[in-house]
Amino acid sequence: MQHAYGDPSRDLGAVLEAALDAEPGSMVGLPSDPGEGPRLQDLVVGDLEVTVHEGFGFWAAGVDDPDGSIEAALEQANATAAPTARLEGVEAAYWTSLGDREFLRWVRPEAEDPLLDALARLHAAREDHLVEGARLIGMFRAHGVLVPVWDVPPGTGPEPLAGAVAEFDRRLAETLADARPLHAAERAARSGLTSRQLTIR
Repeated sequence: MQHAYGDPSRDLGAVLEAALDAEPGSMVGLPSDPGEGPRLQDLVVGDLEVTVHEGFGFWAAGVDDPDGSIEAALEQANATAAPTARLEGVEAAYWTSLGDREFLRWVRPEAEDPLLDALARLHAAREDHLVEGARLIGMFRAHGVLVPVWDVPPGTGPEPLAGAVAEFDRRLAETLADARPLHAAERAARSGLTSRQLTIR
């Protein structure tokens, strides 16, 4: 679905409510601003299980394609998708390759302010690295949560990152528990991180 009403989580919540009330097999959408109401996270109970597919073939599984047009569309979609792998051992960390560059995108569940404080502490202490040559380059927001992004040396791939990310997750958890005020270097690091907002294309 497309959404353009300022709060993607609210837009998705409105569409989910419409889908639950719709006849099976019918199309639902969001033709106008849904206004106030529950957001997606207000409607979903329990954990979501995420599956990362190798391509877009699941879109048309079991659909007849007599003239091959669906297969052609899927091939075109697959050609434009960035290779992505979900890392084992931690929640919601994804390696991706974009051209000749590799990145780690890590969707974090914490509230934004404590997370930024913790990342700033680790950055000021030079403990925000994952593997040799990787660096925290900024973050973006997705449906109300913060997603830090690391630039990873080309050729790293997802497997070598798993252990390093699990270790960083441990350091981050310890740092999140530190409630003391940020000192000058940490405040500067936080300001720098806040200013590095990334746009995902």
